[in-house]
Amino acid sequence: MTSTDINPHPPASRFDSRKAAFRQGVKDAVRAPVLVLIAGMLGFGAAGNIYGLGLPFTTATTFFIFALPGQIVLFEMLVSGASLLSIGIAVSLTSSRFVTMAVTLFPQLHRDDRKPGLYASVHVLAMTAWTVAMREFPSMAPEHRSSYFVGFGLPCWLLSVPATALGYVIAGEVPMAVTLALVWINPLFFLLTFTEVKLPANRLAILLGGCLGPAFFLLDSATSLLAAGLVGGSLAYGWQRLRSRPGATEGRP
Repeated sequence: MTSTDINPHPPASRFDSRKAAFRQGVKDAVRAPVLVLIAGMLGFGAAGNIYGLGLPFTTATTFFIFALPGQIVLFEMLVSGASLLSIGIAVSLTSSRFVTMAVTLFPQLHRDDRKPGLYASVHVLAMTAWTVAMREFPSMAPEHRSSYFVGFGLPCWLLSVPATALGYVIAGEVPMAVTLALVWINPLFFLLTFTEVKLPANRLAILLGGCLGPAFFLLDSATSLLAAGLVGGSLAYGWQRLRSRPGATEGRP
């Protein structure tokens, strides 16, 4: 993506200032997105208690990592006695999705916002923040997008930390089935939110990834998620390119 905008003529009247964009981002976050994140972090905190890890360590993973799949991998490998090098590599690989999120999201920001301070805002980048930002950015002027993103991502991160601690404390009161269900609420919310996009290729990628996931898991559980996403996304992208070729729609009503 070489342009700073998805929409070449985004409406400039949605926000009259960066502060207004920031406040709207906070308002959008503290509704369903924050509730979903809190539910997931409650389950994660309870899992940290079950694994026998300390409250400070469990809470610190949310504060410093803020990537639920990577945090779960970290816990599982610590309990299994893996080396620190192996744990670091595994957690990094599970977080590789943030590379594609960053390269698709941040080029849409105004050029004046592409400064070294932008690296700090990367920490609040998560599946939910990325999905909502990708959906909302075309409706606002480029100079307001960074403020909206930070306003959305900051409360999600900050409220996830105490939610993790609370989940750890109440672990004995929550059945294991409920704990596991809470952990999976966040990915499910992300999936449902992303299906709102109008581009058919995105929906096809989700469908193919969901169908291919179990098959790849049977072949190799360690790389199944990456393989399903890569193959499903590539097939959907190829289908979209074929449909967009000149003359591809000839003869259709």
